[in-house]
Amino acid sequence: MALIVHGLAALFGLGSWIAINGLWVELPLIVPEIPEGWYLPSYLTIIIQFANLGPLFVTLMHKFLPRKLNELGVIYAIVCLGIVASFLLPFFWKVTTVFAGALHSTALLVLAFFLSLVDCTSSVTFLPFMTRLQPKYLTSYFIGEGLSGLVPGLVALGQGVGVVSCINMSTNATGSVTSNSTGGDSYSIIAQYQPANFPPEVFFFFLSSMMAVCLVAFILLNYLPQSHRQRATSKYVKQTEAANGGTELCKMEVPEQRPMISPSDSQREARVKTIFGTEKYCRSEMVLIFLVLGWVNALTNAVLPSVQSYSCLPYGNLAYHLSAALGAMANPLACFIAMFYPNRSLKLMGFLTLTGTGMGSYIMSMAALSPCPWLAQTQAGSTLIVLSWILFVGTLSYVKVMIGIVLRDEGHSALVWCGAVVQLGSMLGALTMFPLVSIYGLFRSGDPCNTKCPL
Repeated sequence: MALIVHGLAALFGLGSWIAINGLWVELPLIVPEIPEGWYLPSYLTIIIQFANLGPLFVTLMHKFLPRKLNELGVIYAIVCLGIVASFLLPFFWKVTTVFAGALHSTALLVLAFFLSLVDCTSSVTFLPFMTRLQPKYLTSYFIGEGLSGLVPGLVALGQGVGVVSCINMSTNATGSVTSNSTGGDSYSIIAQYQPANFPPEVFFFFLSSMMAVCLVAFILLNYLPQSHRQRATSKYVKQTEAANGGTELCKMEVPEQRPMISPSDSQREARVKTIFGTEKYCRSEMVLIFLVLGWVNALTNAVLPSVQSYSCLPYGNLAYHLSAALGAMANPLACFIAMFYPNRSLKLMGFLTLTGTGMGSYIMSMAALSPCPWLAQTQAGSTLIVLSWILFVGTLSYVKVMIGIVLRDEGHSALVWCGAVVQLGSMLGALTMFPLVSIYGLFRSGDPCNTKCPL
């Protein structure tokens, strides 16, 4: 029975970010067909930030009108919205209209906004819902959330998205370009994307089906008898009206079994109550935890993904695809490890955060040096960049699970703020990188077929 609930929690988490992640991995097939071209990622970045109005609204409702917000109703609404929006994508993503004197993919951008609204709002609704189940199922949810990036990536890999081949092209005396010619006046090697094994429409239907699976998992978590048997059997520390704004928690009978830290009685008496009404961490420790949470999500969700191609492509297409695929696999793997080795140590959290930040600094340095970073076009350089991406994603994913476990102990309200800080960190990271990458052009991409770097 517990295994069934673990699976349902993972499938529920899978729907949290799969729609937007899927849209991102499909970009190489979308951009040649729309008027925005490769400006589309910039549009999507801005759209996702506007979609943060959803989590902002939910967070403010929890703070000021906690009894007025039906959390289950919000989840049903956003998941159904995700199903409908992703189902409409195959039919309307190529539709264009004239807006402000230029041709735009209006339908695609509007549907992308609704998908962003769904995924951003899931951060402040899905996590708090998991407080209804025993703490061990939160890790399963994080595994599913990690799979929301891996699964569409694997499907896109099977689709053949982003597969590049280097074609020898020649230009003859008349100026026409032909491939594999031997009589032309000049030669050049050009990177060409291979045709996909199936069109974007099929991929969008897949995203819609995954959102439907998320809805089914959510319904079963609410009504399946096995799920009811796995409801939380220990009560969170009761939050008062003043500390919690009237948030009503699950009414159970036994005190919380596992403290986050085990201080002596004298130390516990000396602690200052946190904003969530517990005495497990002092206020400064809780501030530190939320700062780490925002920092980690800024790096993993916005800062480093925006420069992944710059950091990897100088080492070749294989290094780029391995970094993307293995990095995505490191996320759910770290969550799976946390299922068996959960940890609440602030020292370990700090060490892993510094380690992941160090890996991220190396990746950012290689992106800044593109198209000729250290050890470019060498086996050692390719190995280092792939390992850096794996360690970066793996260590910081484990940190996010650690923080989730800690805040799960703090109660429902803490997980609402957890989701809000996740979105805030991601938004600040995106707004920082957008002008650096898209406006000022501080990063230069290497040509996988023609870039020559000095050894």
